[in-house]
Amino acid sequence: MFAKLIIVLVLAAFAVGMVARASHGAGPERTYVVKPSDTLWSIAVSSYAGDTREGVWKLQQRNHLRSATLRPGQTIVLPG
Repeated sequence: MFAKLIIVLVLAAFAVGMVARASHGAGPERTYVVKPSDTLWSIAVSSYAGDTREGVWKLQQRNHLRSATLRPGQTIVLPG
C-alpha cells in the first residue's frame, strides 16, 4: 500500500513538472524608442504599476544608464 502511494506521488510530481511552464516574472522585455518629450519618469509612469521611483530605478539598471538624460530616437529596454 505504501509503495503504491509513493509511486502515485512520484508520477504526480513528474506530471506537474512536465505541464508547468517557466516563469518570466511580470512579462517579456520590450523595447521602446524614446520620443522627444519622454523622460524616465514619464516612461515609468506609463509602463509600470505601483511606485514610479522603482520603475525609474528598473529602467536605469536594465539599460545601464548613468544619468536620467534620454535622447530622442534612443532605444531602451523595458524590463518585464
